Amino acid sequence: MARQTLLQRLDAAAHEAAPAALGIVLIMLSCLPPLVPGQPGLMPSAGPAAVYFWTLYRPRLMPPVAVFALGLLTDLLSGAPLGVNTLLLLLLHAAVLSQRRVLARQSFLLVWVAFLLLSSLLLSLGWLLRVALAFAILPVMPAVLEFGLTVALYPPLAWLFVRLERTLAVP
Repeated sequence: MARQTLLQRLDAAAHEAAPAALGIVLIMLSCLPPLVPGQPGLMPSAGPAAVYFWTLYRPRLMPPVAVFALGLLTDLLSGAPLGVNTLLLLLLHAAVLSQRRVLARQSFLLVWVAFLLLSSLLLSLGWLLRVALAFAILPVMPAVLEFGLTVALYPPLAWLFVRLERTLAVP
């Protein structure tokens, strides 16, 4: 009986960790070499999509500690100034939590538009933070391309997240 209980606990722990683990995999994939050779910055940012979706629909599975870890991993793998992505993802987490009751009941299109708006604020703030930390004006085009790819990637990522969420709902 105790063995079954241990297996059940391990299964429950795997279910709890699945969203953050998928976020880690997606962040690692987004830090691979760019899609188009010679075009740095031409990669979508998967972290905001993961944090947005899971915070909106299953906030218990995306606690602030997991968001912090995803942001720190993004900083370390992307070479960004340490703490920038961590701060941005924690701000996104807080913003989504504050509007969760309204957003969670909306259609996918409205949820996507909200993601577009939050991502534009998030990536703009990220660009401004990088400018302030570099003490120089950085090119805007890589940030604009990252924003466009991130927003365009949200629907297929949301589809993937919904599939995972359905498997997590099974007892």
